[in-house]
Amino acid sequence: MKQILVLSGSPTSHSHTALVLQQISDLLIYRGCNVKRVSVRDVEPETICNARFDDPQITSIVHDLQNADGIVIGSPVYKASYTGVLKALLDLLPEDVFKGKPVLPIMVGGSSHHMLAIEFTLKPLLTSLKGELIQGVYLLDKHVDKASVSPVRDVEILQRIHKQIEQFIAEIDKNNSYVHVKSD
Repeated sequence: MKQILVLSGSPTSHSHTALVLQQISDLLIYRGCNVKRVSVRDVEPETICNARFDDPQITSIVHDLQNADGIVIGSPVYKASYTGVLKALLDLLPEDVFKGKPVLPIMVGGSSHHMLAIEFTLKPLLTSLKGELIQGVYLLDKHVDKASVSPVRDVEILQRIHKQIEQFIAEIDKNNSYVHVKSD
């Protein structure tokens, strides 16, 4: 069973990003994946602010990332970029923690003016952690219905999400078959 870690960079509990990541998690579970969700909110602020690399919360996240077959990472857009708390958390992780793992980036913003934030801010950060990036999806806040069980209801965006999930799973399968062949 594929092990997927879904990491939310949203500092708020009921954010558009968290809802989109929950829907993506549900789609991955439906596809037979085992999904573990982690949020920047799960880490004590003191751990992040004091750069406690050896804190049990951080070592647990590192362990989960190292054991994941793939990573989905999402962030709201703040000031044309990912959240500062997400960057602060990622700064506490080993620099190659995403190495050899497909990574599906997701960003949710209030305006189409920030559509390239995923390309110019989040993807370079994930590349520095050695992730194998899937194209990703940028959504607008208006495409997320906080009152719905399935918050992303726009058909075109759902098609993009499904296509990205297909590509993400295909990359995981390719990596897993390569590992099995290589280890034989």
